[in-house]
Amino acid sequence: MSVVGFDVGNESGIVAVARQRGIDVVLNDECDKQRFIGTAGAASSMMNPKNTISQIKRLIGRKFSDPELQRDIQTLPFAVTEGSDGFPVIQARYLGEQRGFTPTQVLGMVLSDLKGIAEKNLNAAVVDCCIGIPVYFTDLQRRAVMDAAKIAGLNPLRLFHETTATALAYGIYKTDLPENDQLNVAFVDVGHASMQVCIAGYKKGQLKVLAHTFDRSLGGRDFDEVLVKYFAAKFKDEYKIDVYQNARACLRLRAACEKLKKMLSANPEAPLNIECLMDEKDVRGFIKREEFENISVPILERVKSPLEKALADAGLSVENIHTVEVVGSGSRVPAIIRILTEFFGKEPRRTMNASECVARGCALQCAILSPTFKVRDFQVHESFPFPVSLTWKGSATGSPDETVENQQSSIVFPKGNPIPSVKALTFFRSSTFSVDVIYADADNLQVLPKISTYTIGPFQSTKGERAKLKVKARLNLHGIVSVESATMLEEEEVEVPVAVAKEAPKEDANMETEEAKANASAAETDINMQDASGTGVENGAPESTNKPVQMETETKAEPSKKKVKKTNIAVVELVYGGLAAADLQKAVEEEFEMALQDRVMEETKDKKNAVEAYVYDMRNKLHDKYEEFVQTAERDDLTAKLQEVEDWLYEDGEDETKGVYIAKLEELKKQGDPIEERYKEWTEREPASSQLGYCINSYREAALSKDPKFDHIDVEEKQKVINECGQAEAWLREKKQQQDALPKYATPVLFSADIKRKAEALDRFCRPIMTKPRPPPAKPQTPPPAEAGSPQPQSTASEQQPQEGGEEQMSEGSGQGSPPATSDPMDTEKPEGTPSA
Repeated sequence: MSVVGFDVGNESGIVAVARQRGIDVVLNDECDKQRFIGTAGAASSMMNPKNTISQIKRLIGRKFSDPELQRDIQTLPFAVTEGSDGFPVIQARYLGEQRGFTPTQVLGMVLSDLKGIAEKNLNAAVVDCCIGIPVYFTDLQRRAVMDAAKIAGLNPLRLFHETTATALAYGIYKTDLPENDQLNVAFVDVGHASMQVCIAGYKKGQLKVLAHTFDRSLGGRDFDEVLVKYFAAKFKDEYKIDVYQNARACLRLRAACEKLKKMLSANPEAPLNIECLMDEKDVRGFIKREEFENISVPILERVKSPLEKALADAGLSVENIHTVEVVGSGSRVPAIIRILTEFFGKEPRRTMNASECVARGCALQCAILSPTFKVRDFQVHESFPFPVSLTWKGSATGSPDETVENQQSSIVFPKGNPIPSVKALTFFRSSTFSVDVIYADADNLQVLPKISTYTIGPFQSTKGERAKLKVKARLNLHGIVSVESATMLEEEEVEVPVAVAKEAPKEDANMETEEAKANASAAETDINMQDASGTGVENGAPESTNKPVQMETETKAEPSKKKVKKTNIAVVELVYGGLAAADLQKAVEEEFEMALQDRVMEETKDKKNAVEAYVYDMRNKLHDKYEEFVQTAERDDLTAKLQEVEDWLYEDGEDETKGVYIAKLEELKKQGDPIEERYKEWTEREPASSQLGYCINSYREAALSKDPKFDHIDVEEKQKVINECGQAEAWLREKKQQQDALPKYATPVLFSADIKRKAEALDRFCRPIMTKPRPPPAKPQTPPPAEAGSPQPQSTASEQQPQEGGEEQMSEGSGQGSPPATSDPMDTEKPEGTPSA
């Protein structure tokens, strides 16, 4: 089974695969009818900016009206519009027409491409995987990633927080982790578009996430944007050009500013030069690191806030932090390192590969979760980054009228709650009701509060009163919250005849005790969970523990007992903004069709390249190695045809179908194949003739040999071999004379295939004769029995023994006498370098 981790970055994707020896990071491979994904897509961004989609993580699972998304859209070169559902739709040209794609679809394309890279590297199908996601991803964004994975044909075993993946990749190989004391490490990930902080506590064989904090819009691209604005304003004054009016100019300036930022990380000052940026004008600029930091102050001032929140959430001080690890492309800015050093009182370390650590951690987590992969025992205790509540309508406190309702809520999964986790709530209801899952801190998260609504019912109590229902809410491995199930609990009396109870008292007692224990255990779990969630009276106050039924020690059984009947209640889910099952299936089918189109276009491109390669290759050979094998008129005719096809390729044949290119190649080969055939026959004819000559000589010599090992073969049989060899030799001599009389450009009369067939026929005829085994020696006659009193001949046995031994010795070592019955076949294959007779 494959074990794969994916890190989908803002502008790049990393694939890591687990092998028995460790984790390997896989390298990527380097038209509007075909999708170019990964490095191929990035390479085309300058030439086709409006059709090159990037930063998909900033768009997925967010409303079009989201202020943060609106800010992001301003810097994107491609068009993003609002869909009918209020979510963004990315506009791109595909198959010659303008089409809209949802961010989930585009992420599915990216994951499909990463999957293909992994499959090519592993030479095996990839389904199970682990995908890295930012810790700040909302419930809807996490569901969108799961949908995108399904579109790509993947089954994520876990959506893994990027900083936790980094922490796992850091700690799993550590051999010096303490047994009891906790080693605290702060991970600061300043990526392309966001900053994430994780504080992890390590002990031997485990890590525990103590705190997660983040700033969703503080990353390396913000420093790039500061430089872009600075130079855009400068160029507007000096060169009278507005780069914001030209998408390609914007992209080129942004790419140059990114390089400039990296130069300033190692140099106190750096120049910026771009040829023909816009309106055929070359531009030049210059900036000092000090000036760069001054214009970046509003961004740098935000770095401390996530650090302070992380320490507060973890309940630690800077003195408790043993090490600070920095990763992410945005961490190259020296000012950020200076802020971290001042805050933690120690120099941040860069012991990890900043671009690979997330993918490596994801691959390790996938290996841990995979039942078929053996990994060092290492536990990951993950925590949930934001609080989630359940809300419902219940009777107003102190109101006897059940029709008077008020909104009640309870934080079921508080911030820092372990992942995964299950909580149970008890409700008393007489009819269908609904429960909402909401963010308890929606304002700070800058998201819409409602996550989903669950309708529970219909149901009806057999006693006609309010039913007691247990509702289970689950926070799964992916960090997605859902109401998993609802169960109605009803107590009912079961009549037990006294006579039966006396006959089998122990059996009834066991059944009842086990049932009671189970009920008691469930009740205790519910109480703990309700206490944690702070559920109100209506739903309900912490339920009193159901005490196990006390069993009497007498054999007499009670006439009746109480039993809890459990009935599963239907739960219907509505996720706000979630992809409907039908839409998801349609997206899966569309991805399949586009992948098929990609394969067709790839095959078409291969066939076109084959035509082009044949044109150049044949034209060169006609004046080189094929020169003696083609007549002047034939060469001129083929050269003209090659030129005609070359012109066609760059004009009318630029965009043709696969079948047209195949037909065009076959048309050329009709003229070129005979020339290639003549050259091929000339090179292969002599080796084949030498092999046949060697075969003829080998069998002829054997048939004429006086060697005793051939004495048992009849003279007539040997003569047949000699005659067959003579006929083959005469055939070869005649054909060679005919061939030698022809020029090299003439159609051959002697083909290497015919020579090989002649050699095979000769071998089939001669080999059975010349390798015929020697008949076994005649058995000695048994002497007649001697008369009584007459002496026995003494030499018979003693003579026979040496004779057998002598014969055996000759056949094995001396080469004299007959060969054994299973003699080795004759070697008639000509060895390398052996001259022909």
